[in-house]
Amino acid sequence: MAARATLPPHCGLLVFQPLRRRQCAECRRGPLPLLVLEDGAPRCLDCADLGHLVFLPRGDTALTRRAREESALSAVVVRFNRRKSRYERQGVLVEEAALVRAERRCLADAEARRRRRARDARRREAEDASFAQAFAAEIRRLLPGCPPDRAWAIAAHASERGSGRVGRSAAGRALTEGAVMAAVVASVRHLDTPYDRLLMSGVPRHEARRRIAAAVETVLRGWTRTGLGSTG
Repeated sequence: MAARATLPPHCGLLVFQPLRRRQCAECRRGPLPLLVLEDGAPRCLDCADLGHLVFLPRGDTALTRRAREESALSAVVVRFNRRKSRYERQGVLVEEAALVRAERRCLADAEARRRRRARDARRREAEDASFAQAFAAEIRRLLPGCPPDRAWAIAAHASERGSGRVGRSAAGRALTEGAVMAAVVASVRHLDTPYDRLLMSGVPRHEARRRIAAAVETVLRGWTRTGLGSTG
């Protein structure tokens, strides 16, 4: 074993995972997967009165904390890291009944988190639908000739959560005219003009936009007139 100066801060009973084969100084059993040092001599867990404890590997902080809270007797398991010249925690030993109780508490928390996530998802869904409706209404206000189903499709596409599209920008959330019109123009460009075919044929983006600018303007002019939104 390395010098005690390399041990972790005091955290109660310590149990070691030895790097080399060790035998219990009392019962002579070995090699020991885990041992306790008493007066510098190794003892197996049974001889150290810790044999009834179960090992909980590190990794789940909440479960480890609760298992130690529930357990009247516990120990921290450490192993020496030669490269770093220090002992590192590997897990804890706790009473089996305490671990069961801790697992139940964590499962209850997990179920509560699941219900909260479901509530949050429903709330976000309602918020998104409400915002898409407002976005579509603003499209119809600016372009009364835009068909209602097309306005809704543009709004839903532009405001999709996590998309990074204009509807999710600060300007889009504020329903500024510039953001709303940018979403409309993008839709018209892709669906009502040969823009995508030009891009696929190798035409540079700015040149493709120049070529279809008149077509976009024609569609927008048509949508600025009222009485055209009942079809399409």
